[in-house]
Parts: sequence; structure tokens; C-alpha cells
Amino acid sequence: MKFSPEFGIFADLAGPDPIDQIKWGHDQGFTAWENTMLKNRPVAEQQKISEIIQKLGMQFGQFVGTLTFKEVTFAGRNTENREQVLRDVRASVDIARRMNTRFIHNVLGMSDPKLPWDFQLANAIDLLKRIADIYEPHGLVMVMESMNHKIDHPGMFLHTIPQAYALAKAVGRPSVKLLFDFYHVQIQEGNLLPTFDYAWDEIAYIQVGDTPGRKEPGSGEINYPKVLQYVHDKGYRGFVGLEHGTQKPGKEGELSTLTAYRAIDPK
Repeated sequence: MKFSPEFGIFADLAGPDPIDQIKWGHDQGFTAWENTMLKNRPVAEQQKISEIIQKLGMQFGQFVGTLTFKEVTFAGRNTENREQVLRDVRASVDIARRMNTRFIHNVLGMSDPKLPWDFQLANAIDLLKRIADIYEPHGLVMVMESMNHKIDHPGMFLHTIPQAYALAKAVGRPSVKLLFDFYHVQIQEGNLLPTFDYAWDEIAYIQVGDTPGRKEPGSGEINYPKVLQYVHDKGYRGFVGLEHGTQKPGKEGELSTLTAYRAIDPK
């Protein structure tokens, strides 16, 4: 599969330099990379990352365009908050072009406990449609990730796959799709494969991490060999983001993680 490491996950083996990490990843057989907070890196560094990715024949996956874990953005009607989202989205177009990627991960912010749920849904649909208008002329795809309330992100507006699926269907645009993070889905709702199957036609990106602990596959309860074989047999050939830490520290933990991915790669 197109396993896509994040910077830092193999830093003890590859060294602290991002370029060295990509080169090391390529030598180990990885064909892709991702960086959630890429937009916080200087433009010159983004360019260097993009250049080495393309030189090595690899692909770059998702980065975050807009993100908040504090403010009500998509779910509310605060004009300034919503305009800031759109400013972030417009800026992300240039980053995507620089990185030669189609996928931009936009986080939908907090829910508004003072606002009826259906009003929040309507507000989110409206803003998602405006984002689609920005992305579609460039062939870009926004992916939205449900984030669990039970452990990591209480209060986030988007927290289940059925909710994300309903939003994507309501928007009805090819530029608004789902990011299916198996870690979050297992914690929030479980029933992984039937849920994945039902949402299949709106899924454009997946990420992995085991639970409890959000470490590498094999460290927790998710049967990743069967899960990824199912995903592969379903026809998924997109990015598989490594969105987690390592169970053991240092080089030992990173080598265990590398071994885990070689073991669960579908046949």
C-alpha cells in the first residue's frame, strides 16, 4: 500500500533533517510522504521537500489547510471565523501546487453547544460548498476527518463517519471527501469494516494508528492485517497516512514500526 510516513516517526533512524528522513524512507521502500502541519514550514523548506519527493519518484499526500481545536468555524455563523477559514483555504491552493498534491485536510473546528444540531450541519454544508468553489478549478480535494470525542478531541463538530458521509453527500461535489482515520473511528464508533464499506464512495484518504495509545499497528486492538487486506481488496490504492507514535522509544521502537508495516502490507 501507499504507506505515507510523517516527519519525526523515524527521526532516530534517519536523523532530524526532513530531507534525510524522506531519503531514508525511500531506501526502506516507502513511496509516499505526508506532513500535517506543512503550512507552518517556510516556503523554501516546502520547496525542498517537494523537490526531493519528486526527484525520488515518490508522492506527497495530505497537509492541513485550516485547523482549530478551540473555535467554532464550520458549525457556526461567526463571520470572521468563517472568513478566516476561507483565507486559509485560498492559501492552501498555492501550497498544494508547490507540493504537487491534490489532497488538503481541513479541520471543521468545534461544535456550538448553544446552536441546534441541524443548524450547525446547515452552516457546515454552506461553508463546504464555498470551499468546493475554490478547490475545483484547481483539481484539488478537501478531505475531512472525524475526530473522536471519547479520548482525544471532546467537543469537535465532526466526530463520526456517518456525519462526515452525510456532509459529503449534502455538498455533492467531487472536491469534498472523507479522510477515514481508523484510530478515531475505532474509538468513537467501532464496526470498522462495515462503516468503511458504507462510506466507501466518499472516502478519498485513510490514516492508521492503533488503539489504545495511538501507536503503530500491532500495538493495540485493531486487526490491521485483515483491515488493510479488506481495504486493498475493496480497490483502495490511495495514501495510507502513518498518523501515530511508536510504542517503544528510540531506534528500537522505530525498527519495530518498520517491521510492523512490512508485515501488514496486503498481498
